[in-house]
Amino acid sequence: MRKQNSTFKTAFTSEADKNLKNTDSFGYVELDKYACYVVADGIDDQVDGTAAKLAVDTIISAFTEAPSMRKGAIRRYLRAANRALLAADSKMRLKASVIVVVSDYVKLRYGQAGNARLRLYRDGFLRLQSKDQSLSMDLVKAEKLEPDKLAKHQERHNLYCYLGQEKEFRPYISKKFKLSNSDAAALMTRGLWEHVDDGILKDAFADASDEPQETVDAVEDLLLSAQPEDLGSYTFATIFFNKVYTDPNRKRKIKRAIMIAITILLVLVVVAIVLIVLYNNRQKQIASMEQNYYDTIEYIQEDNYIRAQEKCQEALSLAEDLGDDEVRSDADNYLKLIESVIAGDDALTNGEYTDAQRYFLNAQNRSRYADNLGQDYISDRLAQTSQYMSVYEMISLGDTLAQGMQYEAAEEQYLAARALAAQIYFDTGRDDAIAALEQLYADQAEQEAQDAEAAQETATAQAAAASVAAEGDAAFAQGEYERARTFYTTALQQYTELEDQAQIDALTAKLASIAALQADQAALAAEAQSYASQAEAQYSAGNFVQAKKYYLLARDVYAQLGDDAKLSEVTRRLEVIEMGISEQEAAEREAAEREAAEREEAEQAAETATPAPESTAPTPEASGSPAPEAVG
Repeated sequence: MRKQNSTFKTAFTSEADKNLKNTDSFGYVELDKYACYVVADGIDDQVDGTAAKLAVDTIISAFTEAPSMRKGAIRRYLRAANRALLAADSKMRLKASVIVVVSDYVKLRYGQAGNARLRLYRDGFLRLQSKDQSLSMDLVKAEKLEPDKLAKHQERHNLYCYLGQEKEFRPYISKKFKLSNSDAAALMTRGLWEHVDDGILKDAFADASDEPQETVDAVEDLLLSAQPEDLGSYTFATIFFNKVYTDPNRKRKIKRAIMIAITILLVLVVVAIVLIVLYNNRQKQIASMEQNYYDTIEYIQEDNYIRAQEKCQEALSLAEDLGDDEVRSDADNYLKLIESVIAGDDALTNGEYTDAQRYFLNAQNRSRYADNLGQDYISDRLAQTSQYMSVYEMISLGDTLAQGMQYEAAEEQYLAARALAAQIYFDTGRDDAIAALEQLYADQAEQEAQDAEAAQETATAQAAAASVAAEGDAAFAQGEYERARTFYTTALQQYTELEDQAQIDALTAKLASIAALQADQAALAAEAQSYASQAEAQYSAGNFVQAKKYYLLARDVYAQLGDDAKLSEVTRRLEVIEMGISEQEAAEREAAEREAAEREEAEQAAETATPAPESTAPTPEASGSPAPEAVG
């Protein structure tokens, strides 16, 4: 009676591409209690329409054998189609995108694998739309791609779920959506949605009458009028829900059931009581399981994961008690998703950002096994976690720079962390960045004070070292090389502690110069001592002139050395030698005079004793020669 008391109208168009190949297919069946609508799009254009047609026929057949709009039933229909494509006898593996819509004439639920699309309009507004199972759609969900760019994005046909998939075939099954009179649904393949955007479709349905064929024709005209160059095969189907079924016997059915129950109770009181109690308990458990199951989904969609966990655990427990493997499997996948999200939220709250990121990434992966629920919330949390981690990465980098006393670079990192934290309303991160800044300024002030104190100490030490070096210079100028060496050595130690390489080099050179001068002085002192020794030897031998010569040489060397003590000693020796020379010369004169006197006396005696003979020799006066002088 449902079908007879509702008005569902369906119209569609399906056209081949320019090569007269139509790789799309559409089919539907409307039974008394349920109706099923299927559109499929063959993925590989090199294969004829076998994939799409086989998928539609298999789903319609499976639905007809066991009509239902439960999630598990729709999933079974899709899996049957997937197996059929995998088992098909074809040179190339068959693959297809598919949308299945099942309705009980009151509500609808859809299942999807790939990028065939569904749109549901109410009063001219879009109320429901499917989401492609493609990499491009994931980029849209991650806000890395604008939705209006999806139809032309290069990854729009890069699917992670499709019919003909050998492993990990996990189609998306929607929740139930209640229909209203005058609702309209559109089913389409990529040949249409790539060239007719959602805005144009919305306008077409806003102006629609109650005849779906008019809308189909209008949309097809819009597609063909655009004359797209790469137009392939396309399928567009519309379902107008002009009148939704209303059950008139609901109250009477309840009353009849009660009367039957009362009759049974009257006939078989004990047995009936037991059966009713068992039945009611099981029904309550089933109802409670389904309610908890649906509540889980709704709480996930509302981002209330604490309540979703409670409901999911209840649903899972009831499913295990009732032996409902389908609900148990779904609830188990939901629970794993929920637990990952809650663990991520707890880690994020506790500041364990690396763990939070890991949990949210795990939740993102789990979402694919849980009908892609919570993707937006997880993406937002991942972005938030990444920003929090960025704040603390900048603070950590600032700490490293501060430890290396790169205060300006550290301040830049702390300020950037504070700005980012303020931008994302991250109070804890902002407070930590401010605390790091305050500590940085305190450390910087302390370091500056220490530097000033060290500079003062260095200046004092440099002044002291310079004073000692000046003392060395004065001693050096006066020729006091040993004293100068002592001052220079002390100053060198002080400048070495100050690590003043210029002064170290200068003092090292001065000490080397002093060493050279002292070596020269030692050689001169040895030379002077040699002269003095020779002088003494000559003096001892009575050679006063030679002794004087050597003492004069020694005196010149001691004068050059500036050795006043030795100079005085040599001078005194010279005075002694001078006295010896004078006495020697006096003795020699006396001896000469005495010898001369004695010779004169001898000559005179000789003249007196013997007369001089006469001689004819001329006189000295006559010859003109002078007379010899006497020696002495």
